[in-house]
Amino acid sequence: MLLGQTPITAGRAAVLGFDVASQQRAIRRRVGFVPENDCLIPGMTGVGYVCYAGRLGGMSFAAAMQRTHEVLDYVDLDEARYRRAEQYSAGMKQRLKLAQALVHDPDFIFLDEPTNGMDPHGRQVMLSLITDLGKAGISILLSSHLLPDVERVCERVIIMGGGRVLSAGRIDEMRQPHPTLYTVECVEAGEAFRRKLIERQVTVHSHSDGALGIELPEAGRQDLVLQAAAETDTRLRGLQPQRSSLEERFLAALRQQEDR
Repeated sequence: MLLGQTPITAGRAAVLGFDVASQQRAIRRRVGFVPENDCLIPGMTGVGYVCYAGRLGGMSFAAAMQRTHEVLDYVDLDEARYRRAEQYSAGMKQRLKLAQALVHDPDFIFLDEPTNGMDPHGRQVMLSLITDLGKAGISILLSSHLLPDVERVCERVIIMGGGRVLSAGRIDEMRQPHPTLYTVECVEAGEAFRRKLIERQVTVHSHSDGALGIELPEAGRQDLVLQAAAETDTRLRGLQPQRSSLEERFLAALRQQEDR
């Protein structure tokens, strides 16, 4: 609907100041779109596909071809540019879709599940590209059910459920520190230190080399950790509150909706 491909039935919306009901072409000239579903054209090479997208955006053939090579280099498809798109791996196809969204130098990009179907390495590569685009001044709207990806690349988030906005705000403000959950970093988390914590009703949830995940009996009782460290000669490196994840905030918003 924001791209003007599906007519709206109620309400109003604007993209970059253009009305979605009456200025669809103006929007599409300024916006790039990476759809979730496969939109590649069988038989076309990477170069041909991206150049075709540039031509559809109103670019001359020479300008589209020059820009095509630039964006294919940017998304690391330089060596595969002359292969047919159906021969690409899932990660390469996603990066090719990103290249066609960038070819006409948009001011805004819509990304619909851009890491869908990618292996862990491919996801990291795609997220790094998205982060770089944001730093370059391109505004990005990311739609995803992979909340760790959202936490990594986004500044603001809108949580939706049942067609309604359940919560919205800056991610750093939404991920508030827990009042009782902490991470303790120390030179060596010995058994004596853990026993002293337990004696003080401090629950130890996890243990790894030099770090403990703990839960205080009540908020503001960090002194219990300091006392246990002093009594066992444990050298502390840090005592940091754990922050709620975006997934926890999402589930909480859904529960609030169900309670209404």
